[in-house]
Amino acid sequence: MKRALALRHVPFEDLGCFEQVLANRGFDVAYLEAPQDDLSALSRTPPDLLVVLGGPIGVYDTGDYPFLAEEIRLLEGRLSQRLPTLGLCLGAQLMARALGARVYPTGGKEIGWAPVRLTDAGRASCLAPLAEDGVAVLHWHGDTFDLPEGATRLASTDFCENQAFSFGPEALALQFHLEATASGLESWFVGHTCEIAATPGISVAELRSDTVRHAERTQAIGAACLETWLTANGF
Repeated sequence: MKRALALRHVPFEDLGCFEQVLANRGFDVAYLEAPQDDLSALSRTPPDLLVVLGGPIGVYDTGDYPFLAEEIRLLEGRLSQRLPTLGLCLGAQLMARALGARVYPTGGKEIGWAPVRLTDAGRASCLAPLAEDGVAVLHWHGDTFDLPEGATRLASTDFCENQAFSFGPEALALQFHLEATASGLESWFVGHTCEIAATPGISVAELRSDTVRHAERTQAIGAACLETWLTANGF
């Protein structure tokens, strides 16, 4: 059976709707807890698919969180071998860093539901359904990254030029959250309560209201985008 392994940084930021897609595709899906589990075995016996999930820390916080350096080394090896890899939010930023790009604070927060603007390459990619009218994705980050050398920009917003990139067909990095579900976000609202309270212009009530409006459609589109990407990688 094919193995899909997700690296998780906080318990409530999981695979969301992507987990069922992977199970339906015949993957055995498992998690490793990045802050506490041994990641070295992933280099010796790499999974068929690696998904690196989000979290409320920065790629550059290796002094406080040394496991981030191990994740970057793991991704350097995996990306150099062109093994299928998907990064979500922090995961995308870790992929960018592993490819030699700079990751840094934006000076603000991009939190909430809003559309992305696809590049020509993005419209030709698995993300094409995001170009439909009225489609909003969940943004939740305060960092961004430069586009890695050899990567292709797929999506932008006015706040961040680099919202998604591919690195060959095998690697896809999304700074936004296509995996998020309405039920799962209730745990985010608790886990990120301090960040929400400290960010002007957003509230749990507003985030919940926007989630009700957008999550169901975006979840279906996110699942379809993942299906297309998996097919392109022979899964």
